[in-house]
Amino acid sequence: MSDEKTPGQAPAPFSCIYSPNVPELLRQLGATIALSTYQAGKVIFISSKDANTLIQLPRTFKKPMGIALEGEKMALATLDEVIVLANSTELAWHYPKKPGTYDALFMPRATYYTGQVDIHDLEWGADGLYSVNTSFSCICRIGDDYSFRPVWIPPFISKLAHEDRCHLNGMAMADGRPRFATAFNTGDSRQSWRERITETGVLMSVEDNEIVAEGLPMPHSPRLYDGKLFVLLSATGELVQIEPDSGHRETVCRLDGFVRGMGRIGDYAFIALSRLRENSSTFAKLPFTHRAQQAGVAIVHLPTGSISGFIRYQASVDEIYDLRILPGMMRPNILNPDQPEHRLGVATPGATYWASPSAES
Repeated sequence: MSDEKTPGQAPAPFSCIYSPNVPELLRQLGATIALSTYQAGKVIFISSKDANTLIQLPRTFKKPMGIALEGEKMALATLDEVIVLANSTELAWHYPKKPGTYDALFMPRATYYTGQVDIHDLEWGADGLYSVNTSFSCICRIGDDYSFRPVWIPPFISKLAHEDRCHLNGMAMADGRPRFATAFNTGDSRQSWRERITETGVLMSVEDNEIVAEGLPMPHSPRLYDGKLFVLLSATGELVQIEPDSGHRETVCRLDGFVRGMGRIGDYAFIALSRLRENSSTFAKLPFTHRAQQAGVAIVHLPTGSISGFIRYQASVDEIYDLRILPGMMRPNILNPDQPEHRLGVATPGATYWASPSAES
């Protein structure tokens, strides 16, 4: 990862610039940024190499979208699968290609074949994996018995249909269950949300089947942090806090870009920004499309709403979907199911080892 390029020279793939304090902030927080970019087909880990330099690790996945974390487990929604990975610090330390480099290694452990149902947000709950099934306008559980098992359908959706009727996209968990959800409208016909995309977004209470707030401009990424409900309003570039009882919303900060994907550690929220395509029938309607020309990450100090740092991509990354923070991991690695070396790593409850390539049958 480079923070500068030679004038007149095209930037290297995945190169970016960042504010000087970001590497040291990640070191102080003891964390790594994980983001998914379906446009580039990558999951990217951004870590602090030292007090002055960031380093990143991009891995290829088919249309990666929602990322879920629970302890040492990660789940990733892709084009037509949900992949479950597990971290092994022992395998990481002895990773054959770079021994002694990584302090975590997420290895594929299971795959659920969902079909192309356009899963957006993904979260671990009390009884398994929950996901926002955007194509079928529902929240569902992912398991090994069906492509998905619906657990909540918005009250205005009359039936399950592969029609993306309201663009249900976001989900906030509480006590191991979905508590709030975001959608672009309350329509009940195929892609009805496209008609007035910047005016009709809603935040819903899953528990009460009620609309908490409406008229939201393209809401995404609802999150409950310390009992407070935060939502990203993508069409205005705002991070807002919403009071569930009254629906009152207060702007925490404004960002000059399309915001979607958020993770938090300590007092800091890390918010993903996407570069908008002016020729897009969806994005062209947004008032700041001509200004939202860089994808990256904004770091917001939640108590004050001030911007504490940024990362801006110069190449390769345009649209980011999800962002999560990996706490306690300074230099993690991740392998996808197509990388042959993941089959050589063996982990048991009491031991791990790497087989030599010649041992693979």
